[in-house]
Amino acid sequence: MLEIDAINLHYGAAQALKGVSCAVVEGEVTTVLGRNGVGKSSLLRAVVGRHPISGGAIRWEGADISRLSSADRAARGIAYVPQGREIFPLLTVRENLETGFALLPRGGRRIPDEVFELFPVLKDMLGRRGGDLSGGQQQQLAIGRAMVMGPRLLVLDEPTEGIQPSIIKDIGRAIAWLRDRGGLAILLVEQYFDFARDLADRFYVMDRGEVGLSGTGADMRGPLEDDLRRRISV
Repeated sequence: MLEIDAINLHYGAAQALKGVSCAVVEGEVTTVLGRNGVGKSSLLRAVVGRHPISGGAIRWEGADISRLSSADRAARGIAYVPQGREIFPLLTVRENLETGFALLPRGGRRIPDEVFELFPVLKDMLGRRGGDLSGGQQQQLAIGRAMVMGPRLLVLDEPTEGIQPSIIKDIGRAIAWLRDRGGLAILLVEQYFDFARDLADRFYVMDRGEVGLSGTGADMRGPLEDDLRRRISV
């Protein structure tokens, strides 16, 4: 569904991505691994249109979206859960979820039941302000907001960062359920190896703006595991 073809990305004179290619398929979780500062988040920003690429192409469902705005990509079914979550702290949980209505037709503006099935705490806190939630609850809210859009591609940047272990497990179960439900491709940047290994159908390891290694989820649980851990350790 998503094809990233030899893309380059620059911040001024500094090149963050160098000929990066990878693919993300419906019904799978594709994980991107690597140390800090190797270009993982830059890759996601390129995919969702938050930063322009300077070479190569990004194709979604067969169409070149390389020059489309973030809003146009979202309208095509690409939802983004950024690092840091970016919820609205002064809005209630309900209002934060309803910001996902922006690209939906008026008749389709409803919060799907699956949001509360996956994250029951959000239903209990609909009237509370987003800024009053714990970090883990805010992460659940950010994922729930993305789900409200009814995406076909879900892009997640470091969803376990700063989250307590019990909620990491909840988020992992939610991602696995969304994958297994069908109709959705998931692109996940993650530094927590065990979390990524348990979810990945395929993986890419980045190093200095390039893809240094790729393989299947089975490879992460097999002979490559020790090498992968070394490659992403700080």
